[in-house]
Order: sequence, then C-alpha cells, then structure tokens
Amino acid sequence: MFWLILALVVCVALASAVLGMVAVPARREGRQVLTPRGENLVTSVAQTTDKVATRAKDATENVVGTVKRERSRA
Repeated sequence: MFWLILALVVCVALASAVLGMVAVPARREGRQVLTPRGENLVTSVAQTTDKVATRAKDATENVVGTVKRERSRA
C-alpha cells in the first residue's frame, strides 16, 4: 500500500512540475492556456455548478423548514 501511495504522490509531483513549466510561463506572457472552446466549456461548467448549488440550497432550506414545522406540531 505504501508503494501505491508513493507512486501517486510522484505522479502528482510530476504533473505539477509540467504544469509549472508550461502553463505558468504561457499565462504570464498573456497567452491563453485553454482554447476558446475550452474556455467556453469552463464557463459552462461554472454556470451549471452555480445553478446546482442554488437548487441544493433551496431544497435544503425547504427540508429544514418542513422538519421544524413538524417538530413544532409534535
């Protein structure tokens, strides 16, 4: 198990090194890291995440209100 975890840590370290060598300098020079299609995808995912979080919050508040009403009746 130790070797598996060690291998995963090494993979993450290598991925971080590659990202640091490629993406960070490109971003500093003003170049886009993602293609326009990729940027649109990220924006779409962020908007969908906001919608889902809002729905989950509303549903949670609804359930809490219902539970409180039921407990006050009992």
